[in-house]
Amino acid sequence: MMLFYIDPGTGSMLFSIVIGLVTMLYFVAKAAIIKLKFVLSGGKAVANGNRYPFVIYSEGERYWNVFKPIAEEFERRQVPVVFYTSSEKDPVFSGQYTYIKPEFIGEGNKAFTRLNFLEADVCLMTTPGLDVYQLKRSRGVKHYSHILHAVDDATSYRLFGLDYFDSVLLSGEYQKAHVRLLEEKRGIEAKDLEVVGCPYLDELQKKVASLDEAKDCPFTVLVAPSWGPSGILTRYGAKLLDPLVETGFTVIVRPHPQSSQSEKEMLERLKQRYVQKPSLEWDFNRENLGSLSRADIMISDFSGVIFDYTFLFDRPFLYVRSDFDAMPYDSYDVEEEPWKFRVLGEIGIELKPESFPTIKEVLLGACGNELLTENRKKAKETAWQYQGKSGERAVDYLVKKQKELS
Repeated sequence: MMLFYIDPGTGSMLFSIVIGLVTMLYFVAKAAIIKLKFVLSGGKAVANGNRYPFVIYSEGERYWNVFKPIAEEFERRQVPVVFYTSSEKDPVFSGQYTYIKPEFIGEGNKAFTRLNFLEADVCLMTTPGLDVYQLKRSRGVKHYSHILHAVDDATSYRLFGLDYFDSVLLSGEYQKAHVRLLEEKRGIEAKDLEVVGCPYLDELQKKVASLDEAKDCPFTVLVAPSWGPSGILTRYGAKLLDPLVETGFTVIVRPHPQSSQSEKEMLERLKQRYVQKPSLEWDFNRENLGSLSRADIMISDFSGVIFDYTFLFDRPFLYVRSDFDAMPYDSYDVEEEPWKFRVLGEIGIELKPESFPTIKEVLLGACGNELLTENRKKAKETAWQYQGKSGERAVDYLVKKQKELS
């Protein structure tokens, strides 16, 4: 018996081709049927019972803080919304909503297939890469809207991440310029860019307000890196963690969620190395608020968690500058350095590898710096506009757009 091997890249391409052909035939056939019904009805309008005014798609529960303020605003206005999710444990199912209708549509290609046949006026998602990989624009959707799920540059996605959306909901005005630059360079149609604020920070801010203000007595350091070869755990690992443990401080290591999938061996080696060190803890919880609230200071790299920490708790951080490879990202096509890298030196202190042996003094010296405090305030005002109003502003835009399309 002859066996054939298809590599993942080829399989993905074949899936895209097949789904593209099937969806095209589906919508052509459906248009023909609707036209036939229209003729047979004597020219009367034929209703389409499968079309939704609004659809939200979430890849899973980790994005709930992004969608919750928006879903609650739709609910408050009594506007029906279909909420597709790729997680059976998505918190939307326990929300007890009247107007938000949640539905689990599977993961991966199963979810993409369902979305590729979607019929809706407006579809909102955090998933980038529309019409680039498996997730194709459905002929039945009039408007695709993307909302950023981090206080970050809009060019931080993989190449062409936002190119084929009709609108992007931003957290700050500063994010517009580079999107416009890419549209011009790539010759693509200009999309709506609407500054609505940051829903997940609005949501976390509510939770921070309800936290017990009492902190652990021991000085606590949080290590919260990004993932991949440029992330500090992958790049430095024990070279950083060994001197941290020797400080006697409590050390919390919170790997990026993707590390648990893509860097299992590296994480397992480090976990085994410190299994006898009670002062070092590992945090793999879905939500990062517990670790952020406990930390007196944070060490990171280019991870967006830097802004979560400093905007929500106004505490100092150290960052390790990495040789970030921008080639796979949209920022590669923008000559100006991304905002998140430009602002790091203004709101944080760079931790150089040669300072690892004296890291205790570096950590203590970063606390109480008044200039950093003032700069953090300015950065927060730049990147997190309309604080507390993101759900209202997002729904304002989406409802307005749906009315225009109707």
